Amino acid sequence: MVGDSDVGPVEVGRWDRELTRRVMAAVRPIVKVYYRSEVRGLDNVPAGASLMVCNHSGGVVTPDAAVLAVDYYDKFGYDRPLYVLAHDLLFHPPAAELLVHLGVVHASPDNAAAALASGATTLVYPGGDYDVYRPTVRENIIDFGGRTGYVTTAVQAGVPIVPAVSIGGQENQFYLTRGRWLARALRLAGLERRLGRTDILPISVGFPFGLSVLVPVNMPLPTKIITEVLKPIDVIAEYGDDADVVEVDAHVRRVMQAALHRLSRKRRIPILG
Repeated sequence: MVGDSDVGPVEVGRWDRELTRRVMAAVRPIVKVYYRSEVRGLDNVPAGASLMVCNHSGGVVTPDAAVLAVDYYDKFGYDRPLYVLAHDLLFHPPAAELLVHLGVVHASPDNAAAALASGATTLVYPGGDYDVYRPTVRENIIDFGGRTGYVTTAVQAGVPIVPAVSIGGQENQFYLTRGRWLARALRLAGLERRLGRTDILPISVGFPFGLSVLVPVNMPLPTKIITEVLKPIDVIAEYGDDADVVEVDAHVRRVMQAALHRLSRKRRIPILG
């Protein structure tokens, strides 16, 4: 999500080409062998700046960005950085400094604007923690939890929105509930918001720990992940400079939902794909 973090644009521009190349080489066997990942439609990514918007899956060990990044750099090389707007929860030492050099920055309006102003493809998961822990019974539903900041970001930057959908990641374990009710019942919601801008306490069932309430972290199953990049939406051309944010958001989600339904109809067996 493009949030309200007070982290400024200083993070953008610290991307390290050679470090990213080495990390992608290390990550590639994981996403290509363990997850048997496929990324389709990268030809739809414009040459200039764009805001790529994707659904989010897989809980705390989500592989979404890694799956997309490996194929992005395989196609476009390392002269076109991919910036990823990420939740504050990821940025804990010592990983925080490494992430910034890989182009993973806090999901703040300033970072988003700076990344797009640099001409980069910028990836955001508007649903954030709300989306990544969606119940398994709703695994193929596009739901950003009412978050529309990404539309404002695209309009202000004058860049197209590039929708993308991913399927398979939510099969890495069985997600029972986001646990918002549990967080409230245990009076944890306020504490969680202060620590990480979230008010959920997700409950899932997986391997090897079985029932998990956020922690312990179960090992993700080797589910096949397919990501498809869709045609860009030129928000300014279609809706004008004073675009209705709610209307644009509804359109983006409709396009994504249709694509996700198409992918789900072709998926034969959970985990195997």
